[in-house]
Amino acid sequence: MERKPLVLIVEDEKDIARFVELELGAEGYSTETAFDGVTGLSKYRELNPDLVILDLMLPVLDGLEVARRIRKTSNTPIVILTAKDSIQDRVEGLDSGADDYLIKPFSIEELLARVRAHLRRVNPAVTGEVRVADLVMNLDGRELFRGGRRIEVSNKEFELLELLARNPGKVFRRDEIEDKVWPDYQGGSNVVDVYIGYLRRKLEEKGERRLIHTVRSIGYVLREE
Repeated sequence: MERKPLVLIVEDEKDIARFVELELGAEGYSTETAFDGVTGLSKYRELNPDLVILDLMLPVLDGLEVARRIRKTSNTPIVILTAKDSIQDRVEGLDSGADDYLIKPFSIEELLARVRAHLRRVNPAVTGEVRVADLVMNLDGRELFRGGRRIEVSNKEFELLELLARNPGKVFRRDEIEDKVWPDYQGGSNVVDVYIGYLRRKLEEKGERRLIHTVRSIGYVLREE
């Protein structure tokens, strides 16, 4: 069964959060809700949602800071939903890393349309591609490009890179990668480290900046620095 896109709603007005949650559910999305910035950021890191709807005036940690922290490690779409309607507010919201800015009171039809548009932009099921920085993976043709340069990789190299690229900013433990890329593998060697080495050599062959980073004692993450 195809996974439903997951939308994280970070909104301290519970009536609004519930309304948006119900409307998104009716459109076929999965949802999670947080009522303050710290909880929202924690749920974001735990769940790796496909899109975040974010209020700005949040208790504990404000929405601007939540957006900045998300954007440091991920390109997850962020749609700000707020009563703050000045030009300066909009500029600050977009400069913090948000992709869109919608002012309360809002039209639910417009919010749903913007959610669909941003998910189409990043959802491989719609586009047939995964893009991170200058890396492009054509999932249908199993082709890999970096900066327009075509890179030949094996099936397992492609599967490993796809796992990381579908989840930019998410740190994967070595055992998680083994379970997903080598489900029948019995362990006992450094197969993940070896294949990461293969991919790095190919991705950085022309002196390109590193995308696959080691997180000491944990595993690997794909992100642009």
